[in-house]
Amino acid sequence: MGRALGNWLEGPQLPRGTPPGVRLGLPADGPGAVVGVGHRLAAFAVDAVIANLLAGVLVLFGFRYSVDARGLAVYLAFLLEELVLIAVNGQTIGMRMVGIRVIRVSDHRRAGWFWSAVRTVLLGLAIPAFIWDRDLRGTHDRAAGTVVVRDPGRGLTRPSPTRGDGRPSR
Repeated sequence: MGRALGNWLEGPQLPRGTPPGVRLGLPADGPGAVVGVGHRLAAFAVDAVIANLLAGVLVLFGFRYSVDARGLAVYLAFLLEELVLIAVNGQTIGMRMVGIRVIRVSDHRRAGWFWSAVRTVLLGLAIPAFIWDRDLRGTHDRAAGTVVVRDPGRGLTRPSPTRGDGRPSR
């Protein structure tokens, strides 16, 4: 019973070695491929520092708050950064620095305001980000129909070598 239920929940079966994202129509490697945990954690760390700095800006203007309120301010700044930057640009500052972005699975475009809001609210619950499927999509990404990929617009591919006169070498 458990195996049949697991197969039903996971969708069509692919060979074990199938890279994440291939069943979603994404490339196995290179620009547009699903990214792993390391890139996501690096982007999260940068975004967390930025959220902390944003929450600290109020202190420069004489606003004082307790430690608990500061933690809430950092949390809300992080969620606001996620919502606005992913809806407008498809990536946060940390994602841009690492070279990843969030796209819709259906059309490979930006998520837009509604789906970014769905993703951000679920991300704010924290637990959905730690429950992943075999395509490395968290519950928040699955609900919003999004996936985190290597930034296709960021020339990560090497140009073909030329001979010096502009023609490709053989």
